[in-house]
Amino acid sequence: MPGLIAPSDYSREPPRHPSLNINAKEPFNAEPTRQDLIVSYITPVDYFYKRNHGPIPILEDNGRYSLAIDGLVEKPIELSLAQIRLLPKYNVTATLQCAGNRRTAMSQQLNVRGVGWDVSAIGNAIWGGAKLSDVLELVGVSKSTSVTSSGGKHVEFISIDKCKEENGGPYKASIPLSQATSPEADVLLAYEMNGEILNRDHGYPLRVVVPGVIGARSVKWLDRITIIEQESQGFFMQKDYKMFPPSVNWDNIDWPTRRPQMDFPVQSAICSLQDVDIVKQGKIRIAGYAVSGGGRGIERVDVSIDGGKTWFEANRYQKNGVPYVSDDDSSCDKWGWVLFEAVVSLQSENADIVVKAVDSSANVQPENVMSIWNLRGILNNSWHHVYVRSTAAKL
Repeated sequence: MPGLIAPSDYSREPPRHPSLNINAKEPFNAEPTRQDLIVSYITPVDYFYKRNHGPIPILEDNGRYSLAIDGLVEKPIELSLAQIRLLPKYNVTATLQCAGNRRTAMSQQLNVRGVGWDVSAIGNAIWGGAKLSDVLELVGVSKSTSVTSSGGKHVEFISIDKCKEENGGPYKASIPLSQATSPEADVLLAYEMNGEILNRDHGYPLRVVVPGVIGARSVKWLDRITIIEQESQGFFMQKDYKMFPPSVNWDNIDWPTRRPQMDFPVQSAICSLQDVDIVKQGKIRIAGYAVSGGGRGIERVDVSIDGGKTWFEANRYQKNGVPYVSDDDSSCDKWGWVLFEAVVSLQSENADIVVKAVDSSANVQPENVMSIWNLRGILNNSWHHVYVRSTAAKL
């Protein structure tokens, strides 16, 4: 592809916000502080988590760029960014979450492999671009199609990004064709983020956004889209981001026995407090986020200040502080997270503050992290605890 290159070193990395918590420098992986994460319903670009596997690609040669679409289709094509911009533009508010979000809490129980994320490997943005279903029509794949006339059943996204996990080859992932061709799935080829041109960290000039699915499938720096018969055979589909039971470890793992992870489970976290915080006795604010994959809404957010013995319901909202209703598509964002808030009276010297969410399918976060422990440390959605001490406690 002319213009888009993958550097071999980290000498030309883009600038990043100084307040980010850096989990790895090369490749760069960082998340915002808890408090910065919930400054607004829409996560500012500077505070959106950065997940990378190599040096950040660069667009050169006067911005020349094209996207190839080929494979098991009637008429393969190559599109310039200008041509993609001529298609109807959609703005989709969607939360992206790294599958490893909250991995650190899981690793504290038993060792896991992966970047040590706190609770902020997640963000909610307004993505602007063309629907993938519209783009695929240009190669003869009709909307709501699950298999092409040539036997294509999956859509593989291939990045210019080169990864050591792929032996120096490109990052790639896939989704089912039925999801890619569904207008209701809102899969985008995005060239904007929060009303601005994508920056380099987030996929400039073009990325995929697959709402309701783990971030690993929303491929950045898009080079090629290929329609294939089977799901992508790349490392990140076949030997990573799979959910194994706690009985499986690296000495007995059998990768083909599990499907690649797609949707993420119901999730919530407290962001207004650190662990361990010292607070004044009296009223304190408990705030954070809740979200569920697959477009499932958040039915309820439960908060406890006594470790889960008793519970009360938090207020939920999205934009403009309007109360959130999980099944109201007219005023709520289907793919966006929910922010929650509660003001409680804290009288004890020590408190175990807990949050758990319930989604619109009645899925509830599990209490115990060990019941969902897995060797890759993904999808930790256990109850989120924050332990605080009041000023009345002996220091």
